[in-house]
Formats: sequence, structure tokens, C-alpha cells
Amino acid sequence: MSQPNSNVADGIAPGRLTAEQLGCNFADVAPPLSANAAVIAADRCHYCYDAPCVAACPTGIDIPGFIRKIGNGNLKGAARDILGANPLGGTCARVCPTEILCEGACVRNHQDGEPVQIGALQRHATDFQMAREAAGAPALFKRASETGRRVAVVGAGPAGLACAHTLALAGHRVSVFDAREKPGGLNEYGIAAYKVVDDFAQHEVQWLLSVGGIEVRQGQRLGREVTLTELRAAYDAVFIGVGLGGTQSLSIEGEALDGVFDAVEFIARLREADDLTTLAVGRKVVVIGGGNTAIDAAVQSRKLGAEQVTLAYRRGAAQMSATWAEQEFARAQGVALVEWMKPLRITGDTRVQTVEFERTALDAGGVLCGTGEIVRVEADMVLKAIGQKLLPEGLVGLDALQLTAGGARIAVDAEGATSIEGVFAGGDCAGHGATDLTVQAVQDGKLAARAIDRYLASQSAKAA
Repeated sequence: MSQPNSNVADGIAPGRLTAEQLGCNFADVAPPLSANAAVIAADRCHYCYDAPCVAACPTGIDIPGFIRKIGNGNLKGAARDILGANPLGGTCARVCPTEILCEGACVRNHQDGEPVQIGALQRHATDFQMAREAAGAPALFKRASETGRRVAVVGAGPAGLACAHTLALAGHRVSVFDAREKPGGLNEYGIAAYKVVDDFAQHEVQWLLSVGGIEVRQGQRLGREVTLTELRAAYDAVFIGVGLGGTQSLSIEGEALDGVFDAVEFIARLREADDLTTLAVGRKVVVIGGGNTAIDAAVQSRKLGAEQVTLAYRRGAAQMSATWAEQEFARAQGVALVEWMKPLRITGDTRVQTVEFERTALDAGGVLCGTGEIVRVEADMVLKAIGQKLLPEGLVGLDALQLTAGGARIAVDAEGATSIEGVFAGGDCAGHGATDLTVQAVQDGKLAARAIDRYLASQSAKAA
């Protein structure tokens, strides 16, 4: 992973802020509720029958049920409701766009304009249970009897971990193969540092693995250290949850200049830094994109000490995949969100000096087109956040494995089954048409695990 040059002359430098300032900037953006605040928040829930918040949750957590338990002081029971449906419920409580999911559907919005704090209450219960178990309390869940079946899971991100946990609970033995140094996937490497603090992603992984029956093998990249053919031969079933490891190119002049970086790499580098004062950032940063990655990169640039951060998107705010809440948060942090701007070229001798945009608009038929008006924005650092793509490594040469149009995703059915018998897939790498949310990846992994369990049972029945 490339590092920005620490060159004060071109504006990119570390240590723009003191360690104390950075500590404040990257503190927990949504501190946990106190016990009293949690009871008060729980009391606002109407415990709706056929609750719309449950329908809005991809993992189908019984939200009224767990909130009632919090109100009654039964935090263990609340955690069981949550983690039984979503084994990564702690991270999801912190990073889910609740404003468009459970809280967005809350009936309280129509009564007093403020939903029940579902995300904060979910965190309250899951943090309580994880702390109890870390202190030696009995585990919340227990594995079923050993089945003698072995499943390989490729990718230790949200989909892979959820799949592994569900399969382990069913009594199967699971081996998780992951290319990175640490498990967690985007929960570890791809989320803004101020959303998930205190190494929570790793604490959650350790809680999830504590159920037993799961081994994790790091530094195992599909197509390099391990192949799908080998896994199919050694295991009874395989789940692929490799995410989208590639980043999209702008394909414009100047993209190779010094000072141009992938936002995904920028965020990962920040997430893994032991000392934020060593991270280099520009004075004038331009982020190109309109999704959550773009928002996270822009906000963290500001928090590192960038004096001017511009987030440019080729369409309007309403078309951004980043939610309205994320957009408002970015503006509050001093990020300038500029709409209807298409990047044309990045200029400079060897280092970035400006980004040249063309203003865009929709024609009468609703097609995006350029207006001819050129806008130049000064920059010494450019972060590209225009989407990620499936890396074909490890999948090439597998004629039986069908991909979606253009090879964008692995083709799967509603249960995550691929075109190869015994091979399943889920999360961002799978073509189920869902959004790139942690909570959706968890649901993909969970549903695929249940389908794998049924598949293994059918294989046992055939053998008998």
C-alpha cells in the first residue's frame, strides 16, 4: 500500500495537528448510552406489532423485543435477540445507516419527528454481553453436536464471518481463509476510524470465534496461496465472501501524478495507524465520489488537519449513495460538497496542482451531460472514491462459475448458491442486487450458511 509523500512543499505532510487534537477528532462519534439513558430511550418504543423497523432491518432483528428487554433490565436477553439474528450486531449498531433502515421506518418519526434510538440501544445490549463474556461469563450461544462436515469460507469480512458463525453453531467445522493480516474485512480496514474505536472490530471477531469450531488462516489469497479447486476437493462445501478488492479508475489525464490515491487505501492506512501524527495529508484535498467511502475519506482528511476538503460528485446530492445524514455530517465537519461536477483531468508537472471539472446537468430525457462550463479546483492531494470492483484473481479459468454481466459479480440464487454445486457466495462479491452494507453482507452470509447446512444434510441423505 503506497504512502503519500511527506513533502511540505507540495502540501502533503504528517503532524498537521497535535496528538491531543487528533485524539479528540477521532474519538467515538457516537458515545455509548449510560444505563439510565438506555432505559429512557427504550421507554419511547411503542413495541409495535408487525413493526416496520423489523421489516427495514436486513437481518430481521426483533427490535421491539430486544428494546422491551432493555427496558426491563434484561440486557442478556436483549443481546441474545440481536446477536442471534446478526452475529456482527455490535459493529452494525455503530455503522448501519439507521436513518434509512430501522430508525427511518420508526413510527415515532410521524409523531414527534424523532425515532427511537435503535442503533444506540443495540450497541448498549451487545457491548454489555461482549464485556460479560470477556470477563469470563458463559457464552451466549452453544454449538450443536459435531456433524463431521467441513466447510471452507473464503474471506473474513462480514459475510464470511457471519457464514462461519452460523455454520459452527450448526455443528460443522469451518476453516476461514483470508488474504489480509487481520480478520474483519471492511469492518477492520474500510470504516472511518471515528465510527469504530478502541479496536472494536477485532474484539468482535474474537467474540464470534469464541463459539468454537472455527479456524482462521490469514495471508491466504484465493488464486495465490489457495485455489477453489483445492478447497472443493478438501471440504464438503465452500463459501466465497471475498468482497470487491479492486478500485475503479477515473481514466482521465493526470491520474498517475504524485498526490493521487485510492480513498479505500487511504482509509485502510488510517485504520491501521498506531500514531495518527505520522499520517500525511494534503492542505487542499479533493475527494471524487458520492458514496460512504468518499464521505469517510473527506471527513477523515479534515480530521487529520487538511485546511480545505472538497468532495465533488458528478450528479446531485439526491443521487449520492451516501445517506443524507452522512452528507450533513460531512458538511458539519467542514467538507465542501460540490454537486454536478464531472472530473476531466488532473493537472500538474509531477505533482497534483489542480483538478479540472466540467459542470453537468440532466437533459430533457434525464441523461447526464456536460454543460461545457469548466471549473478548476486547487489541490495537492486527490482521493478517488468512485467504486470498487471484483478482482478476477482466483476465479479465472473456472468455466463453470458464472458471473453477472460484464463479470461484475459472482452470479448467485436467492440462497447464495453459485453455478458450481457445493459452492456458495455472498456479500459485495455476489450479484444479488443488494446495497453494499455491512448488515446486508451479514444477512447474505447467514442465509448462505443455512443453505449450506441443508445442502450438507442432503448429501448425507444421499450417502445413506
